[in-house]
Formats: sequence, C-alpha cells, structure tokens
Amino acid sequence: MTTCTSRAAWLNLLRRLHFYIGLFIGPFIFVAALTGTLYVASPQLESWLYQDALRGTLSGEKQPLSAQITVATEAIQGNLRLHAVRPGILAGDTTRVMFIDPSLGESETRAIFVDPVTLRVKGDLPVYGTSGILPLRQWIDYAHRSLLLGSVGRLYSELAASWMWVAALGGIALWSMTRPRRRINNKMQNSRRLHVSLGWALLVGMLIFSATGLTWSQWAGGNVDKMRAAFGWLTPQVNTQLQSAVPAVHDPHAEHHMGSRMMGEAAASPLRVEEFDKVLLAARAAGLDAGKLEIRPPSGSGRAWTVNEIDRSWPTQVDAVAIEGSTMRIVDRTHFSDFPLMAKLTRWGVDFHMGILFGLVNQLLLIAFGTALCVMIVVGYRLWWIRRPARAALNPANMLIQAWFGLAWPARLLTAVIALLLGVALPLMGGSLALCLAVDYLRWRAATAMLEAKPVE
Repeated sequence: MTTCTSRAAWLNLLRRLHFYIGLFIGPFIFVAALTGTLYVASPQLESWLYQDALRGTLSGEKQPLSAQITVATEAIQGNLRLHAVRPGILAGDTTRVMFIDPSLGESETRAIFVDPVTLRVKGDLPVYGTSGILPLRQWIDYAHRSLLLGSVGRLYSELAASWMWVAALGGIALWSMTRPRRRINNKMQNSRRLHVSLGWALLVGMLIFSATGLTWSQWAGGNVDKMRAAFGWLTPQVNTQLQSAVPAVHDPHAEHHMGSRMMGEAAASPLRVEEFDKVLLAARAAGLDAGKLEIRPPSGSGRAWTVNEIDRSWPTQVDAVAIEGSTMRIVDRTHFSDFPLMAKLTRWGVDFHMGILFGLVNQLLLIAFGTALCVMIVVGYRLWWIRRPARAALNPANMLIQAWFGLAWPARLLTAVIALLLGVALPLMGGSLALCLAVDYLRWRAATAMLEAKPVE
C-alpha cells in the first residue's frame, strides 16, 4: 500500500475526522448550543413569570425567621421534612422554605415562598439544586442536559462536550494547512471564510464549554472527579460531624449538585424553628455576609447545622460554616479564598457556563456565543452541501481508515495511542469513535473490493 507525503496524509486525516464530527456530532452540538442559549437568556423571563412568588414587601420590619418557617410549614400541613431555608435578606426578596417531597425528582425540592414582612405565602413551586431555578428554567435545563429523556438523554450532551474541543482544534489545524494564499470570492470560499472566522472567534469558548460540560457528564464526569481527587482539586466542604476525629467529607460535585444527596439524608431529631434565628445570627457573626444564604438543619444525630453563601456572581461568595446546635459554636468553616486554584477555576467555569458569574454581561456574551456557534454549524453543513459529490459512490480514499493508513507507521502508532487514551478518559468519545471506525472499515472494505473488481480499461 502506497503512502502519500506526511503533510498530505495528516491533512487527509484531519479533513475526514473533522467531516465525520461535523456530520454526526454536529447536530448534538447544535442542540446543546441552542438550548444552552435559551437557558442563559431566561433569568429575566423567569423573574417576570414568577414575580408574585419572588417579590415581597420592599419596606417594613422583617419578622423572625422562625415565624416565616412556621407559616410555610402550616401551608404544607406539616407532612414534609424540612430540607433548607433561604432567608429573604435583601429588600423585596421572599424567603424560600424548602421541603423534601418524594413526588419530585432528584435534586428537586418543594419551596414555599414567604414574604418576610407580612408573613404571607407568596408561592408554592418546585425548585432545583443549589441554583434554585424555577420550573421554566428547570425545563430548559433538562432539555439542555438530556433532551427531556432522563439518564439516557444525557448521553447526547456528553457526546457534544466530548467532541466539541476536538472539532474546534482540528478545524483550526485544518485551516492552517489549507488556507488560500490569496482571497477568492465565490460561494464556497465565502462560506468557508465565515466558518473559519467563527471558529477562531469561538475557539476559547468551545474549549471552556467542553471542559465544564464534561464535569456534569455521566461517564467522563466520573473520570474528571477521580483526577480532581488524585491532584487534590476537590471543592472543600465543611465537616458536619460533631466528633472531631472524623475527617471532613469532600463532595466532588459540590459545586453544582449540592442538592443531589438530600433524598438519602438520615432523619434528624425534631426541629425547633426558633433555632433557625440563632443559627442565622451565628453565621452572620462568623462573617457570612452575602446577600444569599442557605441554612440546612442537621441531617441526623451528631451532626451540625450548615450555613452556605450561595452568591456565585463576581466576586464569588461561597463560604460556609458548620454550627453546633446546642452551643451555636462554629465547629468548621471553609473560605473560598482558601480553595485550591483548580477548585476555584472549576467554580468559576461552572458559573460562567451557567451565565451567572458576571451577571448580564455573562448572559449577553453567552447568548452571542451560542447564536454564533449555531450559525457556524449551519455554515459547516452548507459547505458540505456545496462540495458534495454529484453522485454517491464508495471511494476508499474518502474514508477515515484509508486516511489513517496513509500515515507513516510512527504516526499511526501515535494516533492510535492518543485515541485509546482519550477513549478511556472519555468513554462516549471512545465508544462513538469505535462505532464510526467499525462502520467506516466495512465501507472501506466494500469500496476496496469494488475497486479491485472493476475491469481495467
């Protein structure tokens, strides 16, 4: 089997790989970009749609937190276990009293919204996770993560995150090897120029969103957690165990799955709502001064209360304290300033991904990014349509297997090792690549057989 020049061989391999990613993974990336754009564009709509629940009295003396919790408990007739409370600290904010409802999904709680001034119940809605998003954004979030198909649907977003960085870097490498020496104005070159320009403009964003998206994934996310644990990059968590000999537990998904374990919490002893006021005062005295706080009662006997700052805008306020209920003594605390650098970068990356790190600026930037990414994918398909062969025919030269065989043997070995390592680290990438190669190999064998059987004229 003959081989072409090294440069031509690599060019052919990059071209086929980029084509396959665009053809088969492009739709997944498009849907992820579209739904993600809808998600980051929806906070203002959410605030308007649920304004009755979210907005309380702007002026007046706030009632004790215990009184607000009592009103919320009466509203649900006291048959659900209290999970957490988010006091309405800022003027006009309502207090969220969240209960564990077995009828809701994972990481979902039933929230009763109480006006801290008038003690009126303003709303009764399900909320999701630490972000506390309401039903509209929750629906969009589920569409973004899983196409509303549950665990199986999450495979689509993991495929998109696994391959997007490869498509981005491969596209840039392909452009650097094939860019024309002079400007040519025709339908194909104009489309290619737009595709390449958008690729350069969106390159950093695609890399960031691939990395942060993988932290949420089912299969690759587990490997990411193992890597973070091995290098000491986990997010520090307060130790709620009152026995000092027991080490603190680190939750690898603490930055975005803080509510995921709530269904498995052990039943705590009966709560006295008056203690919430004392815990809030103790947390404030300990330096938790954010405008957004979450108070969680002990999850069982021998456990402490926890108070977390949940303001993830800039500057980020996510300090936390553990408080012994009998003495209101601070038994453990975490400071965001003391987080390992990679834990900070993970926190900021996730919040940037969600469009909340820099407020409206973050939203507008991600809306522009998502829209441009969708346009780039559409233009990529237009390029394929323009350059498609006049008639379908099996040609071994147009297949990834043939492109790989065109490399010199050291390059073949190198690419095989890289593919294997990436397949282990990113299982869905490895599985989809193996499937693609299997189909491609069968097509290559068929095309080669047809070519050999063709009579020589």
